[in-house]
Amino acid sequence: MLAIIGICLFSGYRIGNFYHNYQLETLSQQQTRLEQLYQQQDKQLSRINTLEVELEVERLANQQSQALLKSMEQDHYQVKKELAFYEKVMAPEKRADGLVIDSFALWASKSDNHYLYRIVLVQQQLKRSSAKGYVDFSISGSLDNKPTELSLAKVSTKELAKLDFSFQYFQIIEGELELPAGFIPEKVAISATIPKGRWQKYYRIDENYLWSKLVKNDP
Repeated sequence: MLAIIGICLFSGYRIGNFYHNYQLETLSQQQTRLEQLYQQQDKQLSRINTLEVELEVERLANQQSQALLKSMEQDHYQVKKELAFYEKVMAPEKRADGLVIDSFALWASKSDNHYLYRIVLVQQQLKRSSAKGYVDFSISGSLDNKPTELSLAKVSTKELAKLDFSFQYFQIIEGELELPAGFIPEKVAISATIPKGRWQKYYRIDENYLWSKLVKNDP
């Protein structure tokens, strides 16, 4: 019996020692595997951070490229606009003959109902002589829920019934206007008239503009 007990104890010790070493080896392998996974995770995180930085750099570069492209487009548009303007002035054979209202623009000032305006007139004639006449405009809209039309004399900050001009190639007319409180502007009708005189024939041109498309924030 003692021999059997001794054999059992010895066998149990050996088996337990075997399983203990097996568990230690397995634990060591799992620890090594875990460390490898941590290292892979660190590499992946580092790669992700690098990609995020590269993506942000590409995004900023793309924004700069878009801004540069937009600026170039604006410059190109401005150059084309200026070229078209001077073509009207210097190459009238490509355009209709006579006086032209090249543009009419409005800018809102910091004061309520107060605006700045600019009118550009161009004379398109092969044989140029001084064009003398006047510009007039009226603003139609609503006041107290009633259709209302305001003449230049009613909205001008100065006592003006008309805007005189005298030029050979082009002229810029600038001024200020102030609308009555509560007036809702809708449309502007502008006319440029050359009255009949000794050296010139009667001529008139009319243009209409929507107020919503005229007003700008900065001159």
